[in-house]
Amino acid sequence: MHKRTLCARSLERLQENLGAVNVELTPQDLQAINAALSQLHVVGDCYPQQLREMTGC
Repeated sequence: MHKRTLCARSLERLQENLGAVNVELTPQDLQAINAALSQLHVVGDCYPQQLREMTGC
């Protein structure tokens, strides 16, 4: 699991993001998410190599 930094531009957005901690996904939810993700074709990297090394991404 990747260690991520929680970013928010305002207290309201931070509180909204923290609310995600309380989300519970059922096995059916995860199955639907995985089915949708399996249809995606990802091309390229999210960051150039130098930025990946700096951010740990």
